[in-house]
Amino acid sequence: MSEQILSRERLAAEFEVLSPASREDRTATLTWYTGAAVRRYDSRGPYEMRFSMEPGAVRMGRLASGSAPLLNSHRDFTVDDVIGVIAKAWMENGQGKATIRFSKRADVDPIWQDVQDGILRNASMGVAIHAVQDVTPQGAATRQVLVTDWEPEEVSLVPIGADPGAGFKFQRATGPQEQTMEETITETGEQARVEINVDAERQAAALAERARIHEIEKLGRAVNLDATLVSQHVEAGTSVDDFRKLALDELAKRSEATPIRSATAAVTRDEADTRRAGITAALLHRYDPAVFPLKDDLGRDWTGQTLLDLARECLEATGMRTRRLPRHEIAKLALSTSDFPSILADVANKTLRQAYEAYPRTFLPFSRRRSAVDFKNINAVQLGEAPSLQKVNEKGEFTHGSIAESKETYKLATYGRIVSITRQVIINDDLSAFTRIPAGFGVAAATLESDTVWGIITSNLNMGDGVALFHTNHLNLNSGAGSALALAGLGAAMAVMAKQKGLDGVTVLNVQPRYLAVPVALQLTAFQLVAANLAPAQSANVVPEYIRALTPIAEPRLDAASATAWYLFASPDQIDTIEYAYLEGQDGVYIETRQGFDVDGVEIKARLDFGAKAIDWRGLQKNAGS
Repeated sequence: MSEQILSRERLAAEFEVLSPASREDRTATLTWYTGAAVRRYDSRGPYEMRFSMEPGAVRMGRLASGSAPLLNSHRDFTVDDVIGVIAKAWMENGQGKATIRFSKRADVDPIWQDVQDGILRNASMGVAIHAVQDVTPQGAATRQVLVTDWEPEEVSLVPIGADPGAGFKFQRATGPQEQTMEETITETGEQARVEINVDAERQAAALAERARIHEIEKLGRAVNLDATLVSQHVEAGTSVDDFRKLALDELAKRSEATPIRSATAAVTRDEADTRRAGITAALLHRYDPAVFPLKDDLGRDWTGQTLLDLARECLEATGMRTRRLPRHEIAKLALSTSDFPSILADVANKTLRQAYEAYPRTFLPFSRRRSAVDFKNINAVQLGEAPSLQKVNEKGEFTHGSIAESKETYKLATYGRIVSITRQVIINDDLSAFTRIPAGFGVAAATLESDTVWGIITSNLNMGDGVALFHTNHLNLNSGAGSALALAGLGAAMAVMAKQKGLDGVTVLNVQPRYLAVPVALQLTAFQLVAANLAPAQSANVVPEYIRALTPIAEPRLDAASATAWYLFASPDQIDTIEYAYLEGQDGVYIETRQGFDVDGVEIKARLDFGAKAIDWRGLQKNAGS
């Protein structure tokens, strides 16, 4: 999923005092979800995701078990990543609350101290999503998605959370005496006096009552309870928790008749995917702004930063402090202990594919592609024509016919190279190593494919019948003065191609050429011949419509073989011509990266599994031009 970096905001948090008891046993209360919407991206673009807090939408079993972990920035690779435990978790007024108990390990001491000092405030949840619903209002500019079935699995302390309201809710006291938001502490000599703000107390009570009524009515609508019953509980002063139990009981009764649907679970993360996508977009934009423009502001936070700056940020996102690390150490660590290698691999792969697809492979229109499951021989069977239908006389029997066939054989070959990129590249901010080198691999792969296919045509190798691809026995090789590229020569060549017969030697195929392939030396003549000339001065210069329907292809590889020879190719939709194949699941060139062992850096390997073969000579014709 592609995601966008939103503008960062620093929101003031409301804090409650940590009591001496909570400081002693290292406990604190935090809000792990406030119901806020989170911006996300997928193949359709940006959308707003919100998690439903309705009864039955949240599976609280794991988080409320007393054993769910408090993690450091969603890392779950080793037990050292667990910095505490979620002692208690519950839902309150549409928000997720939890009591957290921090570990007393020495390595957690700085984190606990920062929490007490109000330095660490942001929290984030890791969830499994079981069901979502598109709730976009008509005419809305941005899609809105509601998660209707989800399960919180862990809570993490993070530098920046997706939910700006999630985090620890406490306020450091300015003295030894605790205070609430509605209290004012004054000092008179040695005696302290607490004055209660009565108006504020009344206002808070009214707000709490309105929140209770709103929550009960919302729960009633969610489970479609009778409105009279809801009103009775509102007037009776039923608490939200008690009413929620009633609503859950009602849902349980209804679910007995409802079939259970399975769903694929997906875990959402806040910052990691967003950061990777943004840095990748920024590096691609730096490589070629015209080809890789910044969309929806994705990557703008990282534009203008050097590779070393980005490496440092990736390291710090893992919780590593880089302030006093030397440049070479930052580069080394970023290539082994952070997301930086995967970001660079993504950049390299995208530049490679862009260069590969942009290279003009002129053989594609008249060739057919297939996939091969392995590197064994590929047997391309060429079926003949169905036998002709014969008249059946009265009381006569139907006679059997046969279909002729031939076979062409070829197989895939693997091509590739490895380039090593050292940490000096990052220190020197040499982005070209991760962009231009892979782009060069892409061009090289596209060139190799073109060399292979056009080499089949120019080398004129034997077919499965032991005869060369272009041969008079195949009725697809024309020579002499009449084979020159001109209007008359084109008409004669197309007539010969239309008279080709099937494998049975009888059926006339009426092959219609679609492409006129010429060396660059003849491209001007070719384009002039097929150009529409609706009102020529002489009727002899009229270009027939069937010739104007040809598509010219100018290929410089043909010049090396002959500057006068030209070719007619049929469409592969009508008859087999040339077939090319990739390994299944590996279409075109692709790259792999790994942490270098022989070099202090990253190794990039480009690989292409490719093969090609002429399948049927009847859809291909060569004209010598002299």
